Amino acid sequence: MKNVDHIGIAVRSLRETLPFYKNHLGLTCLAIENVPSEHVNIAFLDANNVRIELLEPTDSNSAIAKFIERRGEGIHHIAFKVDSVEKRIIDLKSKGIQMLSEVPKEGAAGALIAFIHPKSAHGVLYEICEKKPLKENDSD
Repeated sequence: MKNVDHIGIAVRSLRETLPFYKNHLGLTCLAIENVPSEHVNIAFLDANNVRIELLEPTDSNSAIAKFIERRGEGIHHIAFKVDSVEKRIIDLKSKGIQMLSEVPKEGAAGALIAFIHPKSAHGVLYEICEKKPLKENDSD
C-alpha cells in the first residue's frame, strides 16, 4: 500500500451536504462525477493531504443506499493507492484476505478499484485503487 488516497463518506444528498464541507470546513469541491458501475454521484473535495469523496446513491439498491439505510450517513471506506490492483488482490488473497470482488472494476476518474471485505479487516471497508497516469493532454 502506498498512501491514503481518499476517505469515502456516504451521504443522502450532495446538494444538502456540500454546503457544510465548503462553507463550514472551507474545503474546495474539485469535481462531481457520476459513476454508473457503483450507482453513485461523487463529489471530490480537496482536504490538502487527502481527498474526501462524498458518495450519494443514485439507486435504492446500490451499496451506498443500503449502507445509509443500515447505518446512516458517515464514513463508508478508506482507500489506499496501489501500483497494481490486480497484483494486490492476488497478494491479499494469498494471505487469506477475503475480497468483495476478485476482479478490479472501474471507479471514479477511470481508476481501477477493489474492496477488501470488512470481515478480513476488523470491521473496516478498505478500497485499493490504481490511478491511471495522466497523459499530457489530460492536464489541459
